Amino acid sequence: MVKQFILIGLINITTLILGQNFSIARIHYGGGGDWYCDPSSLSNLLMYVSINTPIKVEREEARIKLTDKELYSYPYLYITGHGNIRFSDNEVNILREFLLNGAFLHVDDNYGLDKSLRREMKRVFPNRDFVELPPDHDLFSNFYSFPQGLPKVHEHDGKPAQALGLFDNDRLMVLYTYESDLGDGWEDEEVHHDPQPIREAALKMGVNIIHYALTQ
Repeated sequence: MVKQFILIGLINITTLILGQNFSIARIHYGGGGDWYCDPSSLSNLLMYVSINTPIKVEREEARIKLTDKELYSYPYLYITGHGNIRFSDNEVNILREFLLNGAFLHVDDNYGLDKSLRREMKRVFPNRDFVELPPDHDLFSNFYSFPQGLPKVHEHDGKPAQALGLFDNDRLMVLYTYESDLGDGWEDEEVHHDPQPIREAALKMGVNIIHYALTQ
């Protein structure tokens, strides 16, 4: 199984500029959570990436399960939602091997995902803990500048926005954006009526995440 995707870590910004289109795979997970929420978010982010960077993109997201054979064509994974996440034992093993062999996962809490996400990631990596990324981390300056760190899009419990990571040595495998709600900022304006500066900050942060994942 590992041999099928061992080269994924070699996908980088150069190959994408030269012709291999970048795409995002939204993970259809079990447990009852609304994995499909913010339906316009990723297409808007991909459009923004296409307009503002040299990265060639697929304009629409892919939607897959971790057990789908197509998984290995999508080294950039995305999870969001409000409710419960539950991986099967097989999905835990697949995700662990995929991430250790070069894939990247961005989890964006849309409020209510935190408890189950932390539980499931402990199943994936029992001996690794989330580490908060400080404002001077390269994630916040690799394309656009965010000197204060992760932008805040929606207020929920009055907590600060946090960017949390799971690492394999120095490589960021999993980015968990908590109490920020970037996906809501990527949505069509009429959905949440976020002010333009907030939407712009969310989209720019999305560019940084993608650019960092491809160049780290």
